[in-house]
Order: sequence, then C-alpha cells, then structure tokens
Amino acid sequence: MADRVWDRFLTEQDKAHLALSPPKGRYGFGRRAAVLSVDNYRKAVGDEPEPLLEAVRTWPGSTGLAGWKALGHIETLFKAARDASIPIVHVTALGQEESGMPGWGARLGGRHAPPTRTLEEQDRHRRRLDIVEQAAPLPGEVVLRKTAPSAFFGTPLAAHLIGAGIDTLIVCGESVSGCVRATVVDGCSLRLHIIVVEECVYDRHEASRAMNLFDMDQKYADVLSLAEVTAWLETSSRAALAAEG
Repeated sequence: MADRVWDRFLTEQDKAHLALSPPKGRYGFGRRAAVLSVDNYRKAVGDEPEPLLEAVRTWPGSTGLAGWKALGHIETLFKAARDASIPIVHVTALGQEESGMPGWGARLGGRHAPPTRTLEEQDRHRRRLDIVEQAAPLPGEVVLRKTAPSAFFGTPLAAHLIGAGIDTLIVCGESVSGCVRATVVDGCSLRLHIIVVEECVYDRHEASRAMNLFDMDQKYADVLSLAEVTAWLETSSRAALAAEG
C-alpha cells in the first residue's frame, strides 16, 4: 500500500519526522485469529445509502455513504473469514432502555439525546442498535453488547478470546475515531495482535478517520488493506486443510 489514506493530511514536518525515524515494525498475525465487528448497527448507516449531509437529517449519527461503502467490503471480509473457518465476534451497544444505564454520549446532548421524538424518530430509535444485514451474525456466532466505547470494557470479550486461544483480532466497523480506536488500544494493551482492515472501518469525518488510522498504525495495530487480509485468510485456510490432510 504505497499511498496511504492519511498521506494527504500529513504536514511537511510530519513527513520530515517520519523520514528521519527508523522503519516501523509490524505486529503481524499471531497463531489464531478472529474477526471483531464493532458497531455495524443501523444508527451508523440509516436505512438506505445517502450522502452524509442528507443522511443526518433522519439519522443524526450516520456516517453517510462512507459507511455503506465499508459495509460492502465487510461482506467480503466476512465471507473470506467464514470460508477460512475464522470466527467472527459481533459487538453492538446496549441501550439504556435495556440496561437502565445512559449511554456514554448522553451527556453531550445533540444527536445523542434529542429532547423529544416524533413517532418516526421513536421507531428509528428502537432500531438504532440493530446490526445491519450486511454485517449480520450467523447462528452460533458470538454477539456481545457494550455500554462503553471499547468492546472490552465491561464485556466478557477478553475471557472469550482467552478461552478460544485467540491472540489476533481483525477489526472492522465504526467509528474509527471512537469505538474502533478504543477497542484497538485496549486490545493492544492486552498484548493481542491487532489488524485493522482499512477499507472495512469507517467514520463520519474523513480527516478524523485518516489520522486515527495513521496513529493506530504507528502505535497500536497494523492497518492493512482488505486484499492483504483476505490473502492471509486464504493462506490460513489452505494451511488448515493441509494439516487436516
């Protein structure tokens, strides 16, 4: 990946510093991987593809067309993972109506907590945390709900990974600057190998997405292309078949 999504956002000083720095190493893949799908829910994409500035009129938390584009790539990632018998763990939020706990963004107001809702807005609110069809879990796949940005905070995710012997997470979903980043930092803190699939993570702000990907790639994860990740999955699948044979 010669040209990276963050290149056009780097200053001349940033580029000069990177040129002086030692080449960055890679975390790489570990022994056993899982795909982690973070917050691929209705709230982030709405009911149909629309440009961001139109989408937010009905879905204030929408990521617009960026989210729909990423979902197409996530379908490709999921197929490759399932073909390779790589497990997929799905994470969505736990709403206040179920838990009694206000969401972390409720105190911000705005799109997080409108004062009143029309009937249509109430319907969208009820469906907001439903995982969308393109990223829907299959029967038997793990689904967890969280009350904080990180998929690890207050959930049994770490225990599940330890029990399954998983040391590598291939991360997709949204938002890059929020829940994906929080999850990636926690995963790195737990000494997991973290792979972020560039085309499969999305955000509502282009600059924020690009620079958070840059920062994660510099510190906490390997940000790889979908082609690189699917190639690894195919190789992993062939190796598993050879071992069985």
